[in-house]
Amino acid sequence: MKLRVKGFGLLLLLVLLALCSTIDVCDARRGKHWRPRSSPSSSLLKKKGKAKKGSSHRQHGGNRRSPPPGPPGVGKGHQTPYQPSPNVPVSPSPSPKPSPDKGNGHSSPQLPSPSCGKGRQPPPQRPPAASASPGAVFNVVDFGAKGDGVSDDTKAFQAAWAAVCKLGASTVLVPSELEFLVGPISFSGPNCKPNILFQLEGTILAPTNAKAWGSGLLQWLEFTKLSGLSIQGSGTINGRGQQWWTYSDPNDDEDDDKYNEELERMPRVKPTALRLYGSSNVVVAGITIVNSSQCHLKFDNCQGVLVHDLTISSPENSLNTDGIHLQNSKDVSIHHTNLACGDDCISIQTGCSNIYIHNVNCGPGHGISIGGLGRDNTKACVSNVTVRDVNMFRTMTGVRIKTWQGGIGLVQDIRFSNIQVSEVQTPIMIDQFYCDKRTCTNQTTAVAVSGVQYENIRGTFTIKPLHFACSDSSPCSGITLTGVQLKPVQIAHYHLNNPFCWQAFGELFTPTIPPIACLQIGKPAGNNLQSYHDIC
Repeated sequence: MKLRVKGFGLLLLLVLLALCSTIDVCDARRGKHWRPRSSPSSSLLKKKGKAKKGSSHRQHGGNRRSPPPGPPGVGKGHQTPYQPSPNVPVSPSPSPKPSPDKGNGHSSPQLPSPSCGKGRQPPPQRPPAASASPGAVFNVVDFGAKGDGVSDDTKAFQAAWAAVCKLGASTVLVPSELEFLVGPISFSGPNCKPNILFQLEGTILAPTNAKAWGSGLLQWLEFTKLSGLSIQGSGTINGRGQQWWTYSDPNDDEDDDKYNEELERMPRVKPTALRLYGSSNVVVAGITIVNSSQCHLKFDNCQGVLVHDLTISSPENSLNTDGIHLQNSKDVSIHHTNLACGDDCISIQTGCSNIYIHNVNCGPGHGISIGGLGRDNTKACVSNVTVRDVNMFRTMTGVRIKTWQGGIGLVQDIRFSNIQVSEVQTPIMIDQFYCDKRTCTNQTTAVAVSGVQYENIRGTFTIKPLHFACSDSSPCSGITLTGVQLKPVQIAHYHLNNPFCWQAFGELFTPTIPPIACLQIGKPAGNNLQSYHDIC
């Protein structure tokens, strides 16, 4: 009996030993921290997958939405730099350019933090278009462009455009490190497929001989009737407008007889450097436009416009060289842009609505202006304009509304917020007696101005802090001022003046520096202002 029990026990021990030999003792010790082992191949695949996902944001960078704006006045410095699509053989973008005021040896003043205000929502941003994908790439060099800055490359540009126009959702490439001499050209679009990308990495030069312009043209580079167009890159459009500017430099001792000879031959009609007409959902980003003979960039009859990370530059004494000119255009957003010119940094003309401008550096120039409106007794209407987080340095005016006598129409729902001015002649202005000639005829009718908010307008002035010259027949109404603090800077040959108001009605929400006692509190008597819909 005892032998049987011993035998049975021995058999049981052998069975237990056999079972234990199949157990991984190391894994068993891990207890609750145990995890199934992964094969090396699967781990490698995961890492590769993550790498692809992380790099995908660099593709189609030109048409992506910009990141939220950084601190006011920083310009390009805090923007994510433009990343060209890896499928397009272009050079990388240069380092961000400094703001215009830094070029004068002055640092940009720090803006106050954004206020809540009563302003409206900004216009909707353009959604990413199909043109974000480069599709086929049409390099102008492949169509015969020389890029030597001397040969006429106009026909090569026309041929490249004709090719991309048929296909759509593709790219015209102007490669880097080359200079292309291009005469007046229209990239016409009524029959073009949508979503074309004009990738500018090199330099486009305007002709300097009078023969190229004939009797005069209104524009040099024109894009018309297109949908989903993007003009972007790190390249330059050089209008070489010195041939038209009629100023003389007393410090220039060089013999300029030849220059004056050529100037006399140039037509009186001066071209805008870059004009977009009758187009929708357009983007202009990253490029530089310099020395236009007239306006640098114009949008006419466009809807859905996005401009960002742009640099525009011409000398302070280059006449009528507006930076960005808007006319009959709606749903426009302009941000993180540096503007230095000889006229208005941004000019907003009749037919414009839903305009949103922010994080812009302006100077030198004439400031940001609505108008002049109503010239030659015409109707002019502008509504829903927001200008905020802007630096202005040594400009003629800061934020301005200007209208001609005799016009009709209405400027309504305007907001100027967080404007930092430095040595600006007159930071705040409404002028319903605008006249750019020696004399103008006095007339009774006027484009009405109603609902204008000024919030956190701060800095220094050299002539007058505020100028409200409004019409007797159509007084300005609904003007509100909050956080206005403007201090004088005495500059030689400039005489300081106090705030001026005439027929201006509204409300002071906070005390101002200096005190603005001339604003009439309330509403003008008997001024039954019609609605924007009724007038416009």
